[in-house]
Amino acid sequence: MSVRKRRGVRAYALGVDAEAAACAALARDGWTVLARRLRTPAGEIDAVAEKDGLLAIVEVKARPTLAGAAVSLSARQRARLLTAAEILLAEHPDWGRAGVRFDVLLVDAAGAVRRIADAFRLEG
Repeated sequence: MSVRKRRGVRAYALGVDAEAAACAALARDGWTVLARRLRTPAGEIDAVAEKDGLLAIVEVKARPTLAGAAVSLSARQRARLLTAAEILLAEHPDWGRAGVRFDVLLVDAAGAVRRIADAFRLEG
């Protein structure tokens, strides 16, 4: 297996592990995870969770440090998530009765999870 292929396999496994840690943290905080790795024509949504009618569209970022994870969400990724969320909500109009927000869950190398709730909004 090539070095590039090994890196890709390792990155995929780390991403899956980070998403599992993030979803476990959501569940501990009383959220119901409605979907994971949800594919839309605009791109993938890492997780969708609901608590008391509030829907969270969740992006998981894993980096060696929480600070590194916090700065890793690009404007392009935010735009993709907004478009994917529009598609998702059109397909599930019953989701998000009490509102919708975008949360970013950060996961560091030790598996610590931190949430940035309502991390960004549609601008303009």
